[in-house]
Amino acid sequence: MGQYVAPLRDMHFLLHEFLNVTDELKQMPKFEDVDADIINQVLEEGAKFTQNVLFPLNHSGDREGCHYDAATKSVTTPKGFKEAYKQYVEGGWAALACDPEYGGQGLPIVVNNSFYEMLNSSNQAWSMYPGLSHGAYECLLEHGTDEQKKTYLPKLVSGDWTGTMCLTESHCGTDLGMLRSKALPQEDGSWLITGSKIFISAGEHDMSENIIHLVLARVPDAPEGSKGISLFLVPKFLPNADGTIGERNNITCGAIEEKMGIHGNSTCQMNLDGARGWIIGQPNKGLNAMFVFMNAARLGVGMQSLGLTEVAYQNALVYAKDRIQMRSLSGVKAPEKQADPIIVHADVRRMLLTGKAYAEGARAFSSYVALQIDRELNHPDEEVRKEAADEVALLTPVIKAFITDNAWIATSEAMQVYGGHGYISEWGMEQYVRDARINLIYEGTNTIQSLDLLGRKVLMDNGAKLRKFGEKIKTFVEENGTDEALSEFITPLGDLGDKVTKLTMEIGMKAFQNPDEVGAAAVPYLRVVGHLIYSYFFAQMAKIALAKEDSGDNFYKAKLATARFYFARLQPETATLIRQARSGSANLMALDADLF
Repeated sequence: MGQYVAPLRDMHFLLHEFLNVTDELKQMPKFEDVDADIINQVLEEGAKFTQNVLFPLNHSGDREGCHYDAATKSVTTPKGFKEAYKQYVEGGWAALACDPEYGGQGLPIVVNNSFYEMLNSSNQAWSMYPGLSHGAYECLLEHGTDEQKKTYLPKLVSGDWTGTMCLTESHCGTDLGMLRSKALPQEDGSWLITGSKIFISAGEHDMSENIIHLVLARVPDAPEGSKGISLFLVPKFLPNADGTIGERNNITCGAIEEKMGIHGNSTCQMNLDGARGWIIGQPNKGLNAMFVFMNAARLGVGMQSLGLTEVAYQNALVYAKDRIQMRSLSGVKAPEKQADPIIVHADVRRMLLTGKAYAEGARAFSSYVALQIDRELNHPDEEVRKEAADEVALLTPVIKAFITDNAWIATSEAMQVYGGHGYISEWGMEQYVRDARINLIYEGTNTIQSLDLLGRKVLMDNGAKLRKFGEKIKTFVEENGTDEALSEFITPLGDLGDKVTKLTMEIGMKAFQNPDEVGAAAVPYLRVVGHLIYSYFFAQMAKIALAKEDSGDNFYKAKLATARFYFARLQPETATLIRQARSGSANLMALDADLF
């Protein structure tokens, strides 16, 4: 059922030629021994696991889905999922980028990021189980007490236990300040938590012996709104002193949601009826702690959509080379066949190149951000850490929204390549479209990400973070602007950079007079910034490819062709987007709600 081959060649290009990660990692004592051979070996083994173990379960897992037993309030995952997870744990994959103090392998996030792309290409639904666990690990590592870390981190790192994030309630999604779950303090330092949560991915399953829920709730006398939210650690089974699991806690699954996609992952309604939990961080400061998990999840959703873009493109490409329909407009290309393969047709190539360009752009973007996270967490220079942290904060909403938007476009185009077979489930393409569409919604809708970018990350600091990133682009343009061979990439990059600066100032001025201007402009604005980032990375990749175009390695010719397609066919979307962003809020807000 379809195929998946991990794009190791492009990953090697990005890590070793574009980002020069080994030179970067040598500046961080924690990673100074991580060389190219180690990185390549890890990725090659990861490719074997994802291609041979996970990918064969993707289609069957989607068709079967998860099973809920109302009597026991338990969930059984699709056939093969549990066994695959056992192999994942035994292979040490859960520990890849975790701290050796808690049993981790201590590899950089930039390597783990590439592995997670493979996981998501091969089986997004399955990959959400360990992916959420890694987010719980990061949250506890930063905000947990010493006792919490000692008890829970080794189990999360090994993969013996998994984790979730329990935020959403039926009456509130993004607006977490409205949540009603309550936590009452106990004499032993624990809390009893009561409430209901919905849309909890991997909230209940049979893949691990224990599940650690990170739950948002209110303590007595908490302030109203988001300033009165606390974060609690609530295990499915209460741990014994020796680390084994003990009695069942009062957190149970009431049902699993029937979704349009990602069927292999259990999206649960979770009920807490006096469940015992332990506070993480300070009372009423839970949202700050949970943001570690939420930001990790947003980056993770971007990786999910990169994975779907890549695998959908790969399968559409194979189909386009095999399927014969009509003759080429410029003359017969396969005279020995009844018709030409559809890859000879110009618009089929457009659809394929859209997927290829959006996959390669997203891979460069996400790899760059992953390296910035490594620098933020591990670089010995405080100024470097601060600069990297600012970039990660700025780029996180773009990672989530722009990559997921593009995956919806790319998977739809890939399905279109199949014609009528595209919406027939046995080919597998319609699953990628269904799965991709969900990614635009959860972990903060893409509109919320757009508001976060424009309102918080750009306007709130008067564009300081954006200007810093823009200076990198400006320097690159100035250094390469006189290179005639690069002009087809540098000129549109520089032009878009100037337009983003002007657009940002214009929206900022309007927002002082009318805050609705931010909401009206945010979504097209984020896409413009996303294209600026992709333009920057494609121009850099094109520079490398131009220098090696005559090396005999056709990879560089393909990279150049993809970059040219991006600048000619995809980046020009910014003209329309800028016009939309400039059109203001009046055309949206003038119509009275009763007249809709």
